[in-house]
Amino acid sequence: MYDQSQTGISLDKKLSPVLVCTVMTLLMLIAVLVGFLIKSAVLILLCLLPVVIYEIYRTRGPYTTLSSWLMLAVLIGEIIFIIFGINYNLADYFGSENAYLAGQNVPLGDIKILGPTLMAIFSLVLLIRTYGPYTKWLAVIIFVSAFATIYILNPNAFHDLLKMVMQNNSFYY
Repeated sequence: MYDQSQTGISLDKKLSPVLVCTVMTLLMLIAVLVGFLIKSAVLILLCLLPVVIYEIYRTRGPYTTLSSWLMLAVLIGEIIFIIFGINYNLADYFGSENAYLAGQNVPLGDIKILGPTLMAIFSLVLLIRTYGPYTKWLAVIIFVSAFATIYILNPNAFHDLLKMVMQNNSFYY
Protein backbone atom coordinates (compact mmCIF):
# COMPACT_ATOMS: atom_id res chain seq x y z
CA MET A 1 0.00 0.00 0.00
CA TYR A 2 2.74 2.45 0.94
CA ASP A 3 6.03 2.90 -0.88
CA GLN A 4 9.06 1.53 0.85
CA SER A 5 12.22 3.55 1.05
CA GLN A 6 15.21 2.53 -1.04
CA THR A 7 16.79 1.04 2.10
CA GLY A 8 13.68 -1.05 2.73
CA ILE A 9 13.67 -2.41 -0.79
CA SER A 10 17.34 -3.38 -0.67
CA LEU A 11 16.97 -4.99 2.77
CA ASP A 12 14.00 -7.06 1.60
CA LYS A 13 16.06 -8.25 -1.38
CA LYS A 14 18.82 -9.44 0.96
CA LEU A 15 16.61 -10.98 3.64
CA SER A 16 13.29 -12.59 2.89
CA PRO A 17 10.53 -11.27 5.20
CA VAL A 18 9.25 -14.85 5.47
CA LEU A 19 12.66 -15.99 6.71
CA VAL A 20 12.95 -13.09 9.17
CA CYS A 21 9.43 -13.68 10.56
CA THR A 22 10.05 -17.43 10.82
CA VAL A 23 13.31 -16.90 12.71
CA MET A 24 11.62 -14.39 15.02
CA THR A 25 8.75 -16.80 15.64
CA LEU A 26 11.19 -19.55 16.60
CA LEU A 27 13.18 -17.13 18.78
CA MET A 28 10.03 -16.10 20.64
CA LEU A 29 8.83 -19.68 21.06
CA ILE A 30 12.15 -20.57 22.67
CA ALA A 31 12.14 -17.38 24.76
CA VAL A 32 8.61 -18.02 26.02
CA LEU A 33 9.35 -21.66 26.86
CA VAL A 34 12.60 -20.85 28.65
CA GLY A 35 10.97 -17.80 30.26
CA PHE A 36 8.27 -20.03 31.73
CA LEU A 37 10.82 -22.57 32.93
CA ILE A 38 13.02 -20.04 34.70
CA LYS A 39 10.16 -17.60 35.44
CA SER A 40 11.87 -14.73 33.63
CA ALA A 41 9.73 -12.08 31.96
CA VAL A 42 12.90 -10.11 31.16
CA LEU A 43 14.12 -12.89 28.86
CA ILE A 44 10.90 -12.75 26.86
CA LEU A 45 10.98 -8.95 26.70
CA LEU A 46 14.63 -8.82 25.60
CA CYS A 47 13.94 -11.34 22.84
CA LEU A 48 10.89 -9.29 21.86
CA LEU A 49 13.06 -6.23 21.11
CA PRO A 50 14.13 -7.36 17.60
CA VAL A 51 10.53 -8.33 16.80
CA VAL A 52 9.25 -4.87 17.71
CA ILE A 53 12.11 -3.17 15.89
CA TYR A 54 11.37 -5.18 12.74
CA GLU A 55 7.69 -4.32 13.20
CA ILE A 56 8.65 -0.63 13.15
CA TYR A 57 10.59 -1.25 9.93
CA ARG A 58 7.61 -3.05 8.32
CA THR A 59 4.84 -0.55 9.19
CA ARG A 60 4.05 2.26 6.79
CA GLY A 61 0.74 3.93 7.75
CA PRO A 62 0.59 6.79 10.25
CA TYR A 63 -1.43 4.90 12.89
CA THR A 64 0.44 1.64 12.55
CA THR A 65 3.80 3.41 12.63
CA LEU A 66 2.75 5.32 15.75
CA SER A 67 1.52 2.12 17.36
CA SER A 68 4.84 0.39 16.60
CA TRP A 69 6.91 3.22 18.07
CA LEU A 70 4.70 3.41 21.16
CA MET A 71 5.11 -0.33 21.58
CA LEU A 72 8.90 0.05 21.53
CA ALA A 73 8.74 2.81 24.15
CA VAL A 74 6.50 0.68 26.38
CA LEU A 75 8.76 -2.34 25.89
CA ILE A 76 11.89 -0.42 26.90
CA GLY A 77 10.05 1.03 29.91
CA GLU A 78 8.83 -2.42 30.93
CA ILE A 79 12.34 -3.86 30.80
CA ILE A 80 13.58 -0.99 32.98
CA PHE A 81 10.73 -1.43 35.49
CA ILE A 82 11.42 -5.14 35.88
CA ILE A 83 15.22 -4.94 36.01
CA PHE A 84 15.17 -2.17 38.61
CA GLY A 85 12.21 -3.61 40.54
CA ILE A 86 10.05 -0.51 40.14
CA ASN A 87 6.58 -1.09 41.59
CA TYR A 88 3.83 1.46 41.38
CA ASN A 89 0.11 0.86 41.77
CA LEU A 90 -1.63 2.87 39.06
CA ALA A 91 -5.10 2.10 40.46
CA ASP A 92 -4.19 4.02 43.62
CA TYR A 93 -2.73 6.89 41.62
CA PHE A 94 -5.70 7.29 39.26
CA GLY A 95 -8.31 6.37 41.88
CA SER A 96 -9.86 3.83 39.53
CA GLU A 97 -9.52 0.13 38.89
CA ASN A 98 -9.79 0.57 35.08
CA ALA A 99 -8.71 3.00 32.38
CA TYR A 100 -10.04 3.40 28.85
CA LEU A 101 -7.04 3.08 26.49
CA ALA A 102 -7.05 2.57 22.72
CA GLY A 103 -10.71 1.59 22.72
CA GLN A 104 -10.30 -0.94 25.54
CA ASN A 105 -11.06 -0.92 29.25
CA VAL A 106 -7.71 -1.88 30.76
CA PRO A 107 -7.45 -3.00 34.39
CA LEU A 108 -5.02 -0.87 36.36
CA GLY A 109 -2.68 -2.19 39.00
CA ASP A 110 1.06 -2.62 39.15
CA ILE A 111 2.74 -0.63 36.41
CA LYS A 112 4.65 -3.76 35.31
CA ILE A 113 1.35 -5.38 34.25
CA LEU A 114 0.21 -2.31 32.32
CA GLY A 115 3.23 -2.43 29.97
CA PRO A 116 2.53 -5.84 28.41
CA THR A 117 -1.19 -5.03 28.42
CA LEU A 118 -0.50 -1.93 26.32
CA MET A 119 1.77 -3.94 24.02
CA ALA A 120 -1.06 -6.44 23.51
CA ILE A 121 -3.45 -3.58 22.66
CA PHE A 122 -0.94 -1.97 20.27
CA SER A 123 -0.38 -5.34 18.59
CA LEU A 124 -4.15 -5.68 18.12
CA VAL A 125 -4.21 -2.23 16.50
CA LEU A 126 -1.52 -3.45 14.11
CA LEU A 127 -3.32 -6.72 13.46
CA ILE A 128 -6.55 -4.94 12.62
CA ARG A 129 -5.29 -1.84 10.81
CA THR A 130 -2.37 -3.11 8.77
CA TYR A 131 -2.52 -4.64 5.32
CA GLY A 132 0.83 -6.40 5.31
CA PRO A 133 0.93 -10.10 6.09
CA TYR A 134 4.34 -9.82 7.76
CA THR A 135 3.21 -6.99 10.00
CA LYS A 136 0.20 -9.09 11.01
CA TRP A 137 2.50 -12.05 11.67
CA LEU A 138 4.74 -9.93 13.89
CA ALA A 139 1.69 -8.51 15.69
CA VAL A 140 0.58 -12.03 16.62
CA ILE A 141 4.06 -12.82 17.96
CA ILE A 142 3.98 -9.66 20.07
CA PHE A 143 0.44 -10.33 21.32
CA VAL A 144 1.25 -13.87 22.46
CA SER A 145 4.54 -12.76 24.03
CA ALA A 146 2.79 -9.94 25.91
CA PHE A 147 0.29 -12.38 27.41
CA ALA A 148 3.09 -14.79 28.34
CA THR A 149 4.89 -11.91 30.07
CA ILE A 150 1.76 -10.99 32.03
CA TYR A 151 1.32 -14.62 33.12
CA ILE A 152 4.90 -14.84 34.38
CA LEU A 153 4.61 -11.52 36.24
CA ASN A 154 1.19 -12.17 37.78
CA PRO A 155 -0.96 -15.22 36.92
CA ASN A 156 -4.02 -13.63 38.58
CA ALA A 157 -3.74 -10.51 36.43
CA PHE A 158 -3.37 -12.79 33.40
CA HIS A 159 -6.65 -14.57 34.20
CA ASP A 160 -8.45 -11.23 34.74
CA LEU A 161 -7.12 -9.84 31.47
CA LEU A 162 -7.93 -13.02 29.55
CA LYS A 163 -11.49 -12.92 30.90
CA MET A 164 -11.79 -9.28 29.81
CA VAL A 165 -10.54 -10.10 26.30
CA MET A 166 -12.91 -13.04 25.95
CA GLN A 167 -15.93 -10.98 27.07
CA ASN A 168 -15.06 -7.89 25.04
CA ASN A 169 -16.03 -7.78 21.37
CA SER A 170 -15.04 -4.15 20.79
CA PHE A 171 -11.67 -4.74 19.13
CA TYR A 172 -12.99 -3.25 15.89
CA TYR A 173 -13.09 0.42 16.87
